[in-house]
Amino acid sequence: MAPHSVSPPPRAFGHGTDSPPHTDTRNCLPRNAPCLSYWHRTTRAFKYLTANAESTVPASSLYVIIGSGISGALTAFSLIENGVKGEDIVILEAREAVSGASGRNAGHVRPDAFRGFQAYAATHGSEQAIKIIKNEKLVFEKIDEFVKKHNVHCDFHPTTTFDVCLTPEFAAYEADSFTAFQRAGGDVGHVKFYQGEEAQRRTRVPDAVAAYEWPAGSSHPAKLAQWLLSNSIAKGAKMWTYCPATQIFKGTQDHWEVQTPRGTIQAEKVIHCTNASAAALLPQLSSFITPNKAQAHSVIPTRAFSGDKVLESTMSLRYSMHHFYSLIQRQDDGTIILGVSRANPEMIAETKDQIVGFDDSSANSEIVEDAMRRFKIIFPEANTKTRHGEGLDYAWTGIIAMTPDSVPLVGPIDELPGQYICAGFNGHGMARIFTCAPGLARLITGGSWVETGLPECFQYSVERLSKASQKSKTESAW
Repeated sequence: MAPHSVSPPPRAFGHGTDSPPHTDTRNCLPRNAPCLSYWHRTTRAFKYLTANAESTVPASSLYVIIGSGISGALTAFSLIENGVKGEDIVILEAREAVSGASGRNAGHVRPDAFRGFQAYAATHGSEQAIKIIKNEKLVFEKIDEFVKKHNVHCDFHPTTTFDVCLTPEFAAYEADSFTAFQRAGGDVGHVKFYQGEEAQRRTRVPDAVAAYEWPAGSSHPAKLAQWLLSNSIAKGAKMWTYCPATQIFKGTQDHWEVQTPRGTIQAEKVIHCTNASAAALLPQLSSFITPNKAQAHSVIPTRAFSGDKVLESTMSLRYSMHHFYSLIQRQDDGTIILGVSRANPEMIAETKDQIVGFDDSSANSEIVEDAMRRFKIIFPEANTKTRHGEGLDYAWTGIIAMTPDSVPLVGPIDELPGQYICAGFNGHGMARIFTCAPGLARLITGGSWVETGLPECFQYSVERLSKASQKSKTESAW
C-alpha cells in the first residue's frame, strides 16, 4: 500500500513507558471506517467478523462487555472459566470484531524487564514499580502457557527481545535504570547485557552501543483475540458487531440501560473494555485517558533477512526514550513488522499537538518514509536494490490509550455500582491484558483485589483520577 493521506506522526505500538505530555480529549466513539491492519488483511475469513451486524440486540443480559479486542474477549473467556454461563454474556463492538488496537499492534508480546522502573517508581513508589515489571514478566509466561494449553493457532513465537541502545546517552540511561531496578530488589537474573562489538554481532546492528536481552515473544494478535471470541461464542456468548454502545443510563432494580443504534439492553453488569474510547461512555475519564495514534509497517524482506538469515529475536531500537523503532520478523512467512515512534525531534516540534486523536482511517506518508529510511540506516544489510515484491508491503495506524500515571485502569467503577473497567494500556496491552482481564473477571465474580495478583496501582478509583487531575493542574500552573 502507498499511503495517500498526510496526517501527523504517531507513536509506535508496544512500548508504553515513554508517554507524551497528557492532553485533554473529546469523548469519542471509534471512527466508522478504519483502515485495515496487516493482521486484519490476513484474517478476513474469521467466521464472526461481522456477527449480528444487522440484528436487533437482546432486551437483556446479565453481563454486557463493551469491546471485542483482547481485553473484552479474554474477560468473556475468563468469566466463563469462573462459572458464568456463556449465554448470560453479550459483547458489543462498534465496528467489526477486533477492529481496535488489539488488531492493529506491532505483534509484540514483550514485557518490560527494567527500563520503566525509575519512571514508575517516581509516580507509584519502588514497591509498586517492581510489581508492575514483575507482572509484565508474568504476562508473557501466562500467554506462553495459555497458547500451548489450548493449542491456539496465533503464530505465537516465544523467543528473546533486545533493547538496542543506539546512542551513548541512551546506553547510559538504560544502565542507570538497570542498576536502580537491581538495587531496589528487582529480578534481573533473566537479563543479559552486551556492549560494543558483541552487541553489534548479536543484534546485527552496526551502530549498537549496547544491548540488553531477555525472554519475550511475538504473535498474530488478531488471531489470538478471534480464538478467544470463538471459544466464548461456542460456549453460548453472543456478539453484536457494528453496534456501538452510545449511552448508559441507570435503569430499574439495580440494572443499567445500555443504548445502541439497534436497541437497548438491560444489564446487571456492564464491563468497559474500550481502551482509548473509554471516555465516550465514562466522561470522568475525559481528562485521564488520552488517545494517541500509532503506526506500523509490514516489510517483505530482501535476501539479507530471508531463509537462514531471518531475525529470531524481536527488538526495540532506541535513540532515546521518545525516538525508537520496534521490530519483529514473523517466523512463518518472514514478514518484518516495523513500528515507529513519534520520529525525529523536528517532526515532534511541528506536530506535537496533533498526535492525539481517534482517526485510524489511514497511515501517515511521512512516517512511512522515515521508517523505511531508518530501517536501512539501522540495518545496512537491507540497503540493497529490491526486486518487485520486496520492501514496503503495507502501512497502517491505530489508536492506543495513554494514562497520566502510565498504568491501566482495572476494577469496579465504585461511583457506578455494577460497572467495571479494563482499559488504558499505554500501548503495552500485550504485556498486561493477560493478567488484567482474568483479574477483572475474578473481581466481577466475587473475588478480592489480593486474589487478582495485580499491582495495587492498577486499581480504578475516584481518588486516583482526582490525584492525576490535581497533578495536571499543578504542572499547567508551572
